[in-house]
Amino acid sequence: MGIYAKDLRELVVRPTLEQLNEWSPAAENLLLGTAAQESQLGFIIHTSDVKGAGLYRISEFTHTQVWDEFLVTDPELASRMRGLASQQQFLKFPHHELITNLGYATGIAWMIYKRNNLPLLDENSILDLASCWQKNYSTRDTSQHKTPLCSETEMNKFAHNYRKLVLRENRKIAA
Repeated sequence: MGIYAKDLRELVVRPTLEQLNEWSPAAENLLLGTAAQESQLGFIIHTSDVKGAGLYRISEFTHTQVWDEFLVTDPELASRMRGLASQQQFLKFPHHELITNLGYATGIAWMIYKRNNLPLLDENSILDLASCWQKNYSTRDTSQHKTPLCSETEMNKFAHNYRKLVLRENRKIAA
């Protein structure tokens, strides 16, 4: 499928973050970089060899963990997140929302970062974004245990994917 970074930024990421009262240039750029790294901006949304699905490659385990361990502590934020979900499909197949509902998937991806109390990032530094991704997001659930990926290699790959997929149509990092 694939999505142009500009369309993803303007039509999905920014409106989702604004609806959650969480928008900042750094958050927007971090989520674009995450989508570029995890799914090549939507070209790879599900494969059997990697856990997680959708634009941000979120596993069912992590999805459940965000709700059960993080959003449960903030009912107002949980309500805003629930507002992003489809009314009936979320109740029947909550994990499918990570594939079929870009706004909801974006919100959950941001919650993965937010639950770690992120420090302020320099939205113009791809390496800061890569470091934040590596520390807070670049884990794969393996039998409910997180295994960190090789940091330098993965950070370089994140930076490469950001430059190739996000900056290819707009040389400015922040909109």
